[in-house]
Amino acid sequence: MAVAVGAVGAMLALTDIGSPLRGPFTLFFLLAAPGGAIGAALAGLEPWGRILASVSGAVAVNLLVAQGMLALHMWSVRGGVVAITVIGLLIYLLVLVRRLRRRTPTRRTS
Repeated sequence: MAVAVGAVGAMLALTDIGSPLRGPFTLFFLLAAPGGAIGAALAGLEPWGRILASVSGAVAVNLLVAQGMLALHMWSVRGGVVAITVIGLLIYLLVLVRRLRRRTPTRRTS
């Protein structure tokens, strides 16, 4: 359900559809995408520590993206959503690569 809400929020922001749900759903996406990726990367932590770290990391990622876009005079809602999507996907891919490397057995020649 959360993935669907986030996907709808991203779609509403990217297509510029005037809906009363656009703001809350987009805000949910902007916090959930990097937060979920950071939470997946911190799988070894206690649940409350993991939640706190992932929410804090999501806020930090959003602030850094906004500050970078403002500093470069490139601010746009669509650009921010795309940047957060790319950063979240990169973090997820790094987590998947790390997990796949742990699963593959190393061959020893002796």
